[in-house]
Amino acid sequence: MDVRNLAEVPAFTTKDGSEIRELLAHRNSVIRRQSLAEARLAPGASTQEHYHPRTEEIYYITAGQGRIRIDGEEREVRPGDAIAIPPGCRHKLWNTGSETLRLLCCCAPPYEHEDTVMVEP
Repeated sequence: MDVRNLAEVPAFTTKDGSEIRELLAHRNSVIRRQSLAEARLAPGASTQEHYHPRTEEIYYITAGQGRIRIDGEEREVRPGDAIAIPPGCRHKLWNTGSETLRLLCCCAPPYEHEDTVMVEP
């Protein structure tokens, strides 16, 4: 049985600059075709714009507030918002609030640095 507690999962930085805690993926569990991670962005921080040629993502905001841009369209996001990011869509996330922006990231196939194409320098 694979059970991971967020408080016990080490953080790493993704290619786009997010601080990630990978809860379940092929690297640490029996899960093979998707991954679940928590991402955090400090107040005033943002990810670098990027896209994933193969991977579709779902972001689920759990704390804080922000703004997301997907293929040129922007909107504000807050706790309870679920965001669909299809493969190939450029996206960027900003923390526009005064507390850490926290979100769950579901990726299928699982997140890999090699499937991240940076758009910003």
